[in-house]
Amino acid sequence: MLALLWLATGLASAQQLDDADARFFLLRTGFAPDAAEVARYNGLTRRQAVEQVLAGTRTIALSPAPDWTDEALIPYSEFKDKSDDEKKALRELEQRHAFALRGWWLREMLSTPAPLTERMTLFWHNHFTSSQQKVRATRLMYRQNVLLRQQALGNFGTLLHAIARDPAMLLYLDNSSNRKGAPNENFAREVMELFTLGEGHYNEQDVKEAARALTGWSVERDTGEFRARPGAHDNGSKTVLGISGNLDGDAMLDILLAQPACAEYLVDKLWREFISPTPDPREVKRIALQFRDSHYEIKVALRELFLAPAFWDVANRATLVKSPVELVVGTIRQFHFSYDDPLPFTFAVGQLGQNLFSPPNVKGWPGGDAWINSTTLLARKSVLERLFRATDPQPAMASVRMQDGAKLPGQQALGREGRIQFASAVTMIGFDPHAWLSQFASDDMAIPDVRQRLAIQRVVLAREPSAPTNAALRGSAYLRSLVMDPVYQLK
Repeated sequence: MLALLWLATGLASAQQLDDADARFFLLRTGFAPDAAEVARYNGLTRRQAVEQVLAGTRTIALSPAPDWTDEALIPYSEFKDKSDDEKKALRELEQRHAFALRGWWLREMLSTPAPLTERMTLFWHNHFTSSQQKVRATRLMYRQNVLLRQQALGNFGTLLHAIARDPAMLLYLDNSSNRKGAPNENFAREVMELFTLGEGHYNEQDVKEAARALTGWSVERDTGEFRARPGAHDNGSKTVLGISGNLDGDAMLDILLAQPACAEYLVDKLWREFISPTPDPREVKRIALQFRDSHYEIKVALRELFLAPAFWDVANRATLVKSPVELVVGTIRQFHFSYDDPLPFTFAVGQLGQNLFSPPNVKGWPGGDAWINSTTLLARKSVLERLFRATDPQPAMASVRMQDGAKLPGQQALGREGRIQFASAVTMIGFDPHAWLSQFASDDMAIPDVRQRLAIQRVVLAREPSAPTNAALRGSAYLRSLVMDPVYQLK
């Protein structure tokens, strides 16, 4: 049976992409593509397309990081001696840095030539969850983001070992206080349940023993750097998943990586991210075996997923819900919105439930169908309406957009200068419907004919709209009717 699946996959990978296939592939592996991106993939075979997108990935961001990310942390020994007012001012500064960091990442997503890199960085951000709410050190959250991008399509084993030493993770899951005689089990539990194996593949004793293996891995409070404290490490014998010895953190992680359940758990999760909400267990096992045989090279797993017949199956198209980041970033990229400062977009995705660097809990955002309910659908439409109002050149409309922004939760934390920056940034967002519609030989004032309407619809929606559109609508009005259709929320 595996031989037949391999043969079917090989034959299917030679099929050429048409315009719809290319658009679907780029939508699933990145953000909503524009016409130029689609044209570059139209005519390639599936394998050529997959190899091209994998070859184009990156390990570092193109967008310059904020200057303060290079600065040293304020040593805790100095911070604790400051006055209450000084501490309050530093906390407010940290909040403004957090907004700036979200804006920096969104700018990278909006401008990157390698969307899959950012999609996978976001995937790992939601897998190896940490939160600014608890870490309270924006520089450490930035460093973690850099690490996630470095290994976003690298090696999972390398990433796992690195994340276990990552200061933001050590603080978030309390391993910085894990010491001999008083082991803290938080990281040990989550590394098994959420990061590698999933429930049912370990027991409580394994968690206790893994926590002992991790004792002594900590964070230097004054510098925010990883520090191994030999004196705090438990050198006694431990047994994790049936393997005994004087295990340290690295040895324990290698035991987890050696479990077949690890590769299957990760491939199952990647399937839900890229193919459909219902993984095929047989295919998951096949791809997981190759993933494990490659010693966890992430590109191997993604290559097999993207070449799997299920990935291209028409029945699986428009079955995944766009996350708030995908919705906002994809819209800005696809319609070529102009902007000067991505700060308003950080509030937009936060308003829709995906505040970057602040997932709701250690399990991250549940994603999938959980993104959509009657409340969030209205909020999504509201964000899209505000964006597409950017075609209105009247100053009065700019004023309305500023008022909308002032109502957004959390904006107060920007401070006065930040709020002025926000208001200014909102007025700089623009969309030129004439230019965008010209690719269909249409314009903002014309009523598109049947051929033009179908062409626009195919570009905007992952399948037919949920309700018939009004054939009498002019250019941008027709376009707005499509993005307001619930199908626009799907990919």
